[in-house]
Amino acid sequence: MAWDTERTRGLLLEAAAEEFSAHGFAGARVDRIAAAAGVNKERIYSYFGSKEGLSAAVLEHCLTAVVDAVPITGEGMEALRDYTARLFDYHRAHPRFSRLMVWEGLERGEPIAAEHRAAYSERKVAALRAALPELSDEDARDLLVTIITLCDGYGAFANVERLYFGAATGTAERIARRRDAVVATVLATAERMRQSA
Repeated sequence: MAWDTERTRGLLLEAAAEEFSAHGFAGARVDRIAAAAGVNKERIYSYFGSKEGLSAAVLEHCLTAVVDAVPITGEGMEALRDYTARLFDYHRAHPRFSRLMVWEGLERGEPIAAEHRAAYSERKVAALRAALPELSDEDARDLLVTIITLCDGYGAFANVERLYFGAATGTAERIARRRDAVVATVLATAERMRQSA
């Protein structure tokens, strides 16, 4: 029986994403990743070279998923509203990417897989500027950082909301209210940028 390398690679990426998001890059263990994927841990080294190589592949994998699932489409402020709302919803449904970003910020001095991720970032800047051509390059970058931190932050810092809202945290009403606040903040920021352009 032939070995299905793509399937095995996919299983390892999924298991590693869960492990890294739960324990960080330093605290993650290769043997737990291999066990969760149901493969010998030597496969990790043959496919990714090292734990570091695996962590880079995981971030690329997760970033590709979010970029593919939540593109910036349309024109004007409605495109911005739509993108922000969909990104918020995506991160609510897939919280591990937000957790990976927090771990990376805490544990690493430089972004993992920076060159690959920079290419995605440049495409997002171009897409945002196509939707809102009056934005400068710097404003588009600032706006994207704002959107990403607001959308990722909600899931990554859930305990902050628990402190303020207690038992209401995580209810459909609270989530909708937070989503509306994130969207309104982004739109207000973009409007201020447009007016000062």
